[in-house]
Amino acid sequence: MHFGGILARFILLFSLLYAAFGVLSPFFPSFLAARGLDPAAIAVVLAAGTAIRLLTVPLAGRISDRLQATRAVLAVCIAVSSATALSYLSGWGFWPLLLLSLAAAVFLGPVASLADVLALGAAAQSREPGKNSFDYGWVRGAGSAAFIVGSLIAGQAIGYFGLSITLVLQAGLLALAAISAAVVPQQPLPTAGASPQPDGQTSLQALRKILAIPHYGRIALVATLVFGSHAVHDSFAVIRWRDAGLGPELISLLWSESVASEVIIFLLIGPKLLQRFGPRLVSALCAALGVLRWIVMAQTAWVPALVMVQPLHGFTFALLHLACMYVLSQIVPSGLAATGITFFSTITAVASVLLTLVAGLLYGQLGPASFWAMAGLCAIAVPVALTLKLHKP
Repeated sequence: MHFGGILARFILLFSLLYAAFGVLSPFFPSFLAARGLDPAAIAVVLAAGTAIRLLTVPLAGRISDRLQATRAVLAVCIAVSSATALSYLSGWGFWPLLLLSLAAAVFLGPVASLADVLALGAAAQSREPGKNSFDYGWVRGAGSAAFIVGSLIAGQAIGYFGLSITLVLQAGLLALAAISAAVVPQQPLPTAGASPQPDGQTSLQALRKILAIPHYGRIALVATLVFGSHAVHDSFAVIRWRDAGLGPELISLLWSESVASEVIIFLLIGPKLLQRFGPRLVSALCAALGVLRWIVMAQTAWVPALVMVQPLHGFTFALLHLACMYVLSQIVPSGLAATGITFFSTITAVASVLLTLVAGLLYGQLGPASFWAMAGLCAIAVPVALTLKLHKP
């Protein structure tokens, strides 16, 4: 298959997937409220979905590796998620919606990581001599752009059809994504010394083998610290800005600025920076820019300053994500690729959940000064990142 065609297939898959995420996730709490849940119940439903993902995401990765069927597991998960989205339309009240949320999380939770595994393998294979290469960042950037488009479309559709249309849109997009997933190639990561056949290893043995890789723990720690440092921003930045007198239109523009920078990094700048400087310096740069970003947020809500630091999200999230995926594609044995990448996403998710809880306590006590703690996490990540000893792409 020509690699231009492979790239187009992955862009279609990621665009459908992330558009499906975009049409629902910003509006899901409002949907739950419209179905009779109070704020406390909404929090329980959302938290329960997150908790179950922590178990099912690495499990799906392990099943994919044991069966050597990442593409098939991905397609099944997406297809079941499409049906689950429609089932929400018949749900009312706390217990039915909680059970539906748990079922949805079981199958939708692993989707992004499994798609990453396939895209990373195809991108790595495309770099072989004589082939038209492409970067994983192009695919992931298309997904981020599709998320924005999906959110905008859903916002318009809600005005005409009500909140339930978000579930219909997601179900349709996921159904198309399941078909798209079935036609992307499944190619192994070109890891040196890879063991392509993991049969016979228990899940615990597989995780021990992955955790024994020195760079795995280091890049996971960097990601945990830097991604986790977004906890105060994601939870309280809007409150901080509103308290400072910023209006909803300006707040929306600031938030959009950070998402736009993410897309630009994924599509244009990120792959070039990674090629030029390698994952060690890029990871350290992302952490250092995180220090700068959170110090400014701690010190001021002056609009010009916010306009200057919001694009740093492209570095503290998107560029670091690219660096992490590159490192994992180089160090995780190909026969354990899905296990290694899904477990990595689980580690960072657990850290984000815990740090979000900490962020609530910090912001309640310190207010904007709690951003200093987030800057401290990024500062710790800088020397850890500098210990990575990997070749440039």
